[in-house]
Amino acid sequence: MKTVEEVYKLFDEVGCCSFATLDGAGGVDARTAHFFAFDEDGLYLRTMRVKPFYRQLKLGWLAVSAEHTAGRCVWDEDNMPHFQPGYMVRVAGSVRELTQAEVDAKAAANPLFNVAVYDIKKYPETVVFVLDRFHGELYDYDFNMVHRDHKILRERFAFGGDVFEEAGLSIDPNLCIACGACTEVCMHKAIFPTGDGAAFRILGERCDECGNCYHVCPAGAVRSKGC
Repeated sequence: MKTVEEVYKLFDEVGCCSFATLDGAGGVDARTAHFFAFDEDGLYLRTMRVKPFYRQLKLGWLAVSAEHTAGRCVWDEDNMPHFQPGYMVRVAGSVRELTQAEVDAKAAANPLFNVAVYDIKKYPETVVFVLDRFHGELYDYDFNMVHRDHKILRERFAFGGDVFEEAGLSIDPNLCIACGACTEVCMHKAIFPTGDGAAFRILGERCDECGNCYHVCPAGAVRSKGC
Protein backbone atom coordinates (compact mmCIF):
# COMPACT_ATOMS: atom_id res chain seq x y z
CA MET A 1 0.00 0.00 0.00
CA LYS A 2 1.19 3.51 -0.81
CA THR A 3 2.79 5.55 1.98
CA VAL A 4 1.88 9.19 2.60
CA GLU A 5 5.25 10.22 1.18
CA GLU A 6 4.63 8.25 -2.02
CA VAL A 7 1.18 9.80 -2.43
CA TYR A 8 2.61 13.28 -1.83
CA LYS A 9 5.30 12.74 -4.48
CA LEU A 10 2.69 11.65 -7.03
CA PHE A 11 0.84 14.94 -6.54
CA ASP A 12 4.04 16.96 -6.28
CA GLU A 13 5.20 15.63 -9.66
CA VAL A 14 2.08 17.20 -11.18
CA GLY A 15 2.26 20.46 -9.23
CA CYS A 16 -1.07 22.26 -9.27
CA CYS A 17 -4.04 19.89 -9.02
CA SER A 18 -7.83 20.03 -8.79
CA PHE A 19 -9.10 20.50 -5.20
CA ALA A 20 -12.85 19.94 -4.67
CA THR A 21 -14.86 20.87 -1.57
CA LEU A 22 -18.47 20.97 -0.48
CA ASP A 23 -19.77 24.51 -1.01
CA GLY A 24 -22.13 24.50 1.96
CA ALA A 25 -25.19 24.99 -0.26
CA GLY A 26 -25.72 21.46 -1.51
CA GLY A 27 -23.11 21.64 -4.26
CA VAL A 28 -19.42 21.13 -4.90
CA ASP A 29 -16.79 23.77 -5.67
CA ALA A 30 -13.33 23.27 -7.18
CA ARG A 31 -10.12 25.20 -7.71
CA THR A 32 -6.47 24.65 -8.61
CA ALA A 33 -4.13 24.27 -5.63
CA HIS A 34 -1.35 22.02 -4.35
CA PHE A 35 -0.05 20.14 -1.32
CA PHE A 36 3.08 21.76 0.11
CA ALA A 37 4.12 19.18 2.71
CA PHE A 38 3.55 15.75 4.19
CA ASP A 39 4.41 13.87 7.36
CA GLU A 40 3.09 10.97 9.42
CA ASP A 41 -0.12 12.92 10.08
CA GLY A 42 -1.13 13.48 6.46
CA LEU A 43 -0.94 15.87 3.49
CA TYR A 44 -0.85 19.65 4.00
CA LEU A 45 -2.32 22.63 2.15
CA ARG A 46 -2.83 26.28 2.98
CA THR A 47 -5.28 29.07 2.25
CA MET A 48 -6.50 32.34 3.83
CA ARG A 49 -9.34 32.74 6.33
CA VAL A 50 -11.04 35.36 4.15
CA LYS A 51 -11.52 32.99 1.18
CA PRO A 52 -14.51 30.77 0.37
CA PHE A 53 -12.00 27.90 0.20
CA TYR A 54 -11.38 28.32 3.95
CA ARG A 55 -15.09 28.29 4.79
CA GLN A 56 -15.55 25.20 2.64
CA LEU A 57 -12.57 23.37 4.12
CA LYS A 58 -14.04 24.00 7.58
CA LEU A 59 -16.89 21.69 6.53
CA GLY A 60 -14.28 18.96 6.88
CA TRP A 61 -14.16 17.29 3.47
CA LEU A 62 -11.72 17.48 0.54
CA ALA A 63 -11.13 15.57 -2.71
CA VAL A 64 -8.06 16.07 -4.90
CA SER A 65 -7.24 14.70 -8.35
CA ALA A 66 -4.41 15.10 -10.85
CA GLU A 67 -2.95 13.65 -14.04
CA HIS A 68 0.65 13.32 -15.14
CA THR A 69 1.65 12.37 -18.68
CA ALA A 70 4.60 12.84 -21.00
CA GLY A 71 2.48 14.41 -23.73
CA ARG A 72 -0.98 15.68 -24.52
CA CYS A 73 -3.67 13.50 -25.99
CA VAL A 74 -3.98 13.76 -29.79
CA TRP A 75 -6.81 12.75 -32.11
CA ASP A 76 -6.46 11.06 -35.48
CA GLU A 77 -8.47 11.64 -38.66
CA ASP A 78 -11.26 9.42 -37.31
CA ASN A 79 -11.41 11.55 -34.13
CA MET A 80 -10.02 8.68 -32.07
CA PRO A 81 -7.88 9.70 -29.07
CA HIS A 82 -4.28 8.55 -28.61
CA PHE A 83 -2.97 8.91 -25.06
CA GLN A 84 0.67 8.98 -24.04
CA PRO A 85 1.46 6.73 -21.04
CA GLY A 86 0.91 8.41 -17.68
CA TYR A 87 -0.98 8.24 -14.43
CA MET A 88 -3.95 9.73 -12.62
CA VAL A 89 -4.07 9.99 -8.84
CA ARG A 90 -6.92 10.93 -6.53
CA VAL A 91 -7.64 11.15 -2.80
CA ALA A 92 -10.68 12.07 -0.76
CA GLY A 93 -11.21 12.38 2.96
CA SER A 94 -11.40 14.58 6.03
CA VAL A 95 -9.45 17.77 6.70
CA ARG A 96 -8.86 19.86 9.79
CA GLU A 97 -7.26 23.24 10.50
CA LEU A 98 -3.96 23.34 12.38
CA THR A 99 -3.35 25.73 15.25
CA GLN A 100 -0.43 28.14 14.98
CA ALA A 101 1.35 26.16 17.69
CA GLU A 102 1.03 23.01 15.58
CA VAL A 103 2.39 24.79 12.52
CA ASP A 104 5.35 26.14 14.51
CA ALA A 105 6.15 22.71 15.93
CA LYS A 106 6.03 21.07 12.52
CA ALA A 107 8.16 23.82 10.96
CA ALA A 108 10.81 23.24 13.59
CA ALA A 109 11.10 19.61 12.52
CA ASN A 110 10.21 19.65 8.82
CA PRO A 111 11.72 22.11 6.29
CA LEU A 112 8.76 21.58 3.96
CA PHE A 113 6.80 23.82 6.34
CA ASN A 114 9.10 26.79 5.73
CA VAL A 115 6.83 28.04 2.97
CA ALA A 116 3.88 28.07 5.38
CA VAL A 117 5.84 30.03 7.96
CA TYR A 118 6.91 32.51 5.27
CA ASP A 119 3.35 32.95 4.02
CA ILE A 120 1.92 33.43 7.51
CA LYS A 121 4.42 36.23 8.14
CA LYS A 122 3.70 37.86 4.79
CA TYR A 123 -0.05 37.16 4.78
CA PRO A 124 -1.23 36.90 8.42
CA GLU A 125 -4.59 35.38 7.45
CA THR A 126 -2.84 32.30 6.05
CA VAL A 127 -3.85 29.02 7.69
CA VAL A 128 -2.76 25.41 7.26
CA PHE A 129 -5.04 22.38 6.86
CA VAL A 130 -4.13 18.71 6.92
CA LEU A 131 -5.85 15.92 5.00
CA ASP A 132 -5.47 13.42 7.81
CA ARG A 133 -7.88 10.60 6.95
CA PHE A 134 -8.33 9.66 3.31
CA HIS A 135 -8.59 6.97 0.67
CA GLY A 136 -7.44 7.13 -2.91
CA GLU A 137 -6.17 5.49 -6.06
CA LEU A 138 -3.19 5.53 -8.40
CA TYR A 139 -4.39 4.81 -11.95
CA ASP A 140 -1.35 4.05 -14.09
CA TYR A 141 -2.31 3.90 -17.76
CA ASP A 142 -0.67 2.77 -20.97
CA PHE A 143 -3.71 2.53 -23.23
CA ASN A 144 -1.67 1.84 -26.37
CA MET A 145 0.40 -0.78 -24.51
CA VAL A 146 3.70 0.89 -25.32
CA HIS A 147 5.54 -0.43 -22.25
CA ARG A 148 3.51 -3.50 -21.23
CA ASP A 149 0.97 -6.01 -22.55
CA HIS A 150 -2.06 -4.59 -20.70
CA LYS A 151 -3.56 -1.12 -20.47
CA ILE A 152 -3.84 -0.13 -16.81
CA LEU A 153 -2.60 -0.83 -13.30
CA ARG A 154 -4.73 0.43 -10.44
CA GLU A 155 -3.61 0.62 -6.82
CA ARG A 156 -5.94 1.75 -4.07
CA PHE A 157 -4.87 2.88 -0.62
CA ALA A 158 -6.11 4.44 2.61
CA PHE A 159 -4.57 6.44 5.45
CA GLY A 160 -5.52 7.48 8.97
CA GLY A 161 -8.03 4.71 9.52
CA ASP A 162 -9.99 5.26 6.32
CA VAL A 163 -11.01 2.36 4.06
CA PHE A 164 -11.37 1.85 0.31
CA GLU A 165 -13.44 -0.25 -2.06
CA GLU A 166 -11.38 -2.76 -4.03
CA ALA A 167 -10.78 -1.81 -7.66
CA GLY A 168 -12.45 -3.76 -10.47
CA LEU A 169 -15.60 -5.74 -11.01
CA SER A 170 -15.84 -9.31 -9.72
CA ILE A 171 -17.31 -12.65 -10.75
CA ASP A 172 -19.47 -14.78 -8.48
CA PRO A 173 -17.83 -18.24 -8.68
CA ASN A 174 -21.11 -19.86 -7.73
CA LEU A 175 -22.82 -18.43 -10.81
CA CYS A 176 -19.97 -18.54 -13.33
CA ILE A 177 -20.43 -21.28 -15.96
CA ALA A 178 -16.85 -20.90 -17.31
CA CYS A 179 -18.05 -20.17 -20.84
CA GLY A 180 -15.28 -17.61 -21.47
CA ALA A 181 -17.54 -14.96 -23.01
CA CYS A 182 -16.14 -12.37 -20.62
CA THR A 183 -12.53 -12.91 -21.69
CA GLU A 184 -13.42 -12.40 -25.35
CA VAL A 185 -14.76 -8.87 -24.74
CA CYS A 186 -12.30 -7.69 -22.07
CA MET A 187 -10.26 -4.87 -23.58
CA HIS A 188 -7.91 -4.69 -20.59
CA LYS A 189 -6.68 -8.29 -20.33
CA ALA A 190 -8.06 -8.51 -16.82
CA ILE A 191 -9.98 -11.80 -16.84
CA PHE A 192 -8.41 -15.22 -16.35
CA PRO A 193 -9.53 -18.77 -15.48
CA THR A 194 -9.21 -19.66 -11.83
CA GLY A 195 -7.26 -22.79 -12.67
CA ASP A 196 -9.82 -25.34 -11.63
CA GLY A 197 -11.79 -25.02 -14.87
CA ALA A 198 -14.92 -24.09 -12.98
CA ALA A 199 -14.87 -20.30 -13.08
CA PHE A 200 -13.13 -17.11 -14.21
CA ARG A 201 -11.79 -14.25 -12.12
CA ILE A 202 -11.14 -10.56 -12.69
CA LEU A 203 -7.84 -8.95 -11.71
CA GLY A 204 -9.03 -5.74 -10.08
CA GLU A 205 -5.75 -3.91 -10.67
CA ARG A 206 -6.23 -4.31 -14.43
CA CYS A 207 -10.00 -3.84 -14.59
CA ASP A 208 -11.34 -0.50 -15.85
CA GLU A 209 -14.91 -1.38 -14.78
CA CYS A 210 -16.06 -0.77 -18.37
CA GLY A 211 -18.88 -3.30 -18.06
CA ASN A 212 -18.20 -5.37 -21.19
CA CYS A 213 -18.04 -8.60 -19.18
CA TYR A 214 -21.19 -7.68 -17.29
CA HIS A 215 -22.96 -6.97 -20.59
CA VAL A 216 -22.23 -10.35 -22.19
CA CYS A 217 -22.28 -12.76 -19.24
CA PRO A 218 -25.13 -15.23 -19.93
CA ALA A 219 -25.24 -16.37 -16.31
CA GLY A 220 -25.36 -12.96 -14.63
CA ALA A 221 -22.22 -13.86 -12.69
CA VAL A 222 -20.46 -10.49 -12.99
CA ARG A 223 -21.25 -8.25 -10.05
CA SER A 224 -22.14 -4.65 -10.89
CA LYS A 225 -21.02 -1.75 -8.68
CA GLY A 226 -23.76 0.45 -10.12
CA CYS A 227 -27.41 -0.42 -10.63
